[in-house]
Amino acid sequence: MQVLQVVVVLLASPLVSGFIASVEARMQGRRGPRVLQVYYDLAKDFSKETLAPTGASVLYFLAPALSFACYLTVPMLIPVLTSFALPLGYMGDIFGGGLILSMASFFVAVAAAETGDGYAQLASSRSKSFSAITEPVLLLVVMTVGLITTTDLPYVLGATVRSGPAQIVRPAHLLASAALLMVILFETARIPVETHSGLIELGMIEGGRPFEHSGPLLALLKWGSATKQMVLYVILLNVFVAPWGMASTARPTDIALAAAAIVGKALLLGVAIALLDNMFAKLRLFKITEFVSAAFLLAVLAIFTLYLGGG
Repeated sequence: MQVLQVVVVLLASPLVSGFIASVEARMQGRRGPRVLQVYYDLAKDFSKETLAPTGASVLYFLAPALSFACYLTVPMLIPVLTSFALPLGYMGDIFGGGLILSMASFFVAVAAAETGDGYAQLASSRSKSFSAITEPVLLLVVMTVGLITTTDLPYVLGATVRSGPAQIVRPAHLLASAALLMVILFETARIPVETHSGLIELGMIEGGRPFEHSGPLLALLKWGSATKQMVLYVILLNVFVAPWGMASTARPTDIALAAAAIVGKALLLGVAIALLDNMFAKLRLFKITEFVSAAFLLAVLAIFTLYLGGG
């Protein structure tokens, strides 16, 4: 089941990305790409030749695989299919999962910076500059829910939310969930931070880092980005917002239903993300700091609400 959790996240992540792109296009009155288009793009990239810029070091070639491995490690630590902890569920908490995701981003940023391409270096620098604010937000969000549940293990956090509706509507929990959603919008390069459909290099962050990669290396970076998005969706859904539909036993039918449930919940969240993409315009670059700082303030307010307002 532990391996199956990784497989579900790995295979469903391109589906969620393709579904969001298709829904966005429909909302804008366009036909848009097919829902399965991401799978075809990955297959095409894997079949191409790998080219490297002059002077690229070993890290340029290793970074896509290292970041991909980091993204596949996190599903072993979080509740994807089961409401009970699997053997590796107690090996790391959400702080550890956040560290692994940050490590993956670091590998991609370093590989982009050393290519010598101006746009890739700009995107790498911007990514790490804004991450200096988003990573403390993630820590404060986990700390807030950890203060409510007395632990930061994701399985226990989800069980606390499932214990009753009063846990979901707690002001501190709502503020922390809103801050986490804003972080997810930044980490997945969604409006108002960035747009997946935009081709303006000067405004790119997530989309600009793999500019100089090609072939299988580019495919791994694209697939890794989709996997990171799916992992963050799972954390938001199965730990903070909607930790229902998971298997309480190890029966194959329960596991199959849990796999269908997490994919369905991720697709519904994708519809909400697509709606946000169409409701707001992309922020100017210097305004992104204000957006990320707003997420930080929400996380701080969540902690203050706990201690001062009984939230």
